[in-house]
Amino acid sequence: MRSILLLLGVTSLTASATDWPEWRGAGRRGEWTETGIVEKFPASGLKASWRVPIRGGFTGPAVADGKVFVTDFLRGEGQGGTERAVCLDEKSGKLLWTREWPADYAGLARQYAFGPRATPTVDGDRVYVYGAKGHLACLDVKSGAVKWERDFVKEYGTHVPIWGMAGSPLVDGPRLICLAGGQPDAKVVALDKLTGKEIWRALSSEDSEPGYGQPIIFNAGGTRQLIMWHPRAVSSLVPETGKVLWEEPFQIRSGLSIATPVLRDNLLFVTAFYSGPMMLKLDAKRPAASILWRGKSNSEQLTDGLHCLIPTPVFDGKNLYGVCSYGQFRCLDAQTGERLWETQAVTKEKARWATAFLVHNGDRYFINNDRGELIIAKLSPKGYEEISRTHLIAPTSACGGRRELGKVNWVHPAYANRHLITRNDEEIIRVSLEQ
Repeated sequence: MRSILLLLGVTSLTASATDWPEWRGAGRRGEWTETGIVEKFPASGLKASWRVPIRGGFTGPAVADGKVFVTDFLRGEGQGGTERAVCLDEKSGKLLWTREWPADYAGLARQYAFGPRATPTVDGDRVYVYGAKGHLACLDVKSGAVKWERDFVKEYGTHVPIWGMAGSPLVDGPRLICLAGGQPDAKVVALDKLTGKEIWRALSSEDSEPGYGQPIIFNAGGTRQLIMWHPRAVSSLVPETGKVLWEEPFQIRSGLSIATPVLRDNLLFVTAFYSGPMMLKLDAKRPAASILWRGKSNSEQLTDGLHCLIPTPVFDGKNLYGVCSYGQFRCLDAQTGERLWETQAVTKEKARWATAFLVHNGDRYFINNDRGELIIAKLSPKGYEEISRTHLIAPTSACGGRRELGKVNWVHPAYANRHLITRNDEEIIRVSLEQ
């Protein structure tokens, strides 16, 4: 088992190890550990075992205990509409329940106002869903009944950023940790996961917007650390209390702290579209960090390292792999930041915000690009080796710029029980990847 698994903090998520109960799977690590998976795709492509109509949204699905959870949005008049949580039977796609609430998308970038952004988080008999305008709800997984709900805009004075609230809530023991962007000093809050009552709040929102990052917990320096990457800094907090352990300033242009921080051994990596990459070295004996290296470019086009927008990069051995600002798939030396190679093969076109999501499985990666394709590839310091590629789902979301296909698919799929589940703005599908 790769060393990163030993460093991940343990939460109380109770779903099966073959489920996908939260953002990037259990532990938020982008690891798919199942065996018996296809080596290559059939020439005829992958056939969906079920297809179910769905409304607009960017949220990937969560899968737990035989159920699939996803959120979507139906536009009404103007910028108003209805957000919805949907629960489907994993094997049949049968609709089990829905839960709706009104949502006003005024203030969001209109060309991207298609629906919620945050992947649901499943914990035992509860699923937590987070809307694009700051509505948080704890729902019963069997019935969809509301156990409790919070509105961060009304209750915490949250100023929702232009691309909406995107941080999926993180379960840690009795706590639900959320990127709330509230006032005062409530950029991050921990709530009692059973009641929704506040346990602690941390970090000022006066000097920056909340950004779009995902809370994540690692073990480092002999300490469990909650890592919050936001537009002002990378902050390490005590998960139980919210106390700040250390901070490393990193001013992010346009609030674009999106890609989830990744850790291997004592190296913690973050990357942003304009501001580029930063590698932190974590102290082995205590909770502390120092900069190992930083990128030198603040340009979206003249990029020296890895300027990710949406996709999270991956550590593999001594190297980093990820998608840069215009779809360049790159390999960096993790110790120095030196670029070892790049290719446009993954995204096919050199276009602003071209995206692909990477999930590790055995000695290869499953990669979903924003053209709706699924790729199997091997990565090494020597280069990119594509094994197989197939069409998966139609891209249906506007992307705010010129693209060959006109639309994109910016959805991180779920890999669960030897299947892949993904969605666009029109349907959610399940395909088998069993050998």
